[in-house]
Amino acid sequence: MLRRFLIIALSLPLCAPLAMAQATASNATSTILKAPETGAILPSSVFFRGQSASIQARNSAGIRLSKDALLLAALVDTSGYSSSVQQKYQAYLITESPVLIGGHRLAPGAYGCGFIANNQFVVMDIGGHDLFTAGSSHDAALHRPTPLQILPSPDGQTFRFYAGRNYVQISIPSSGAQ
Repeated sequence: MLRRFLIIALSLPLCAPLAMAQATASNATSTILKAPETGAILPSSVFFRGQSASIQARNSAGIRLSKDALLLAALVDTSGYSSSVQQKYQAYLITESPVLIGGHRLAPGAYGCGFIANNQFVVMDIGGHDLFTAGSSHDAALHRPTPLQILPSPDGQTFRFYAGRNYVQISIPSSGAQ
């Protein structure tokens, strides 16, 4: 028994640096969360412009920005909203860390967003007030468009937030820009 304890005790210091290096490396990179992971985290309904709306967990995605910060998005059921709100409010976006969307800084919080006419993406506060509009792009080469997804950009440094084949670029500001 003592021999087994000594072997384990002596091997722990050798394993600890390796485990710490792996944890540091995985925390330094952002990872994409798929619908099952994101849907399990998100609430079943969200508040926007004075009403609650159900989310579509099957149409959700996210990014683990760091060990302690997430960006989550899900399509919402906007049937209870006016047609003017439905045109702009398609998804609910929550971020726990600042991000850049189409070059615009977005502080931590909860937002409504959507892809609108003229290749634009709008982000609104939960009161329905426009915060900014960014240009969006169309990806005709996307092999499997889905209603909502987040994929890595070809540059490997940023992400693309898609609704069908339309997307907007998401990046994580450098620590000095936060």
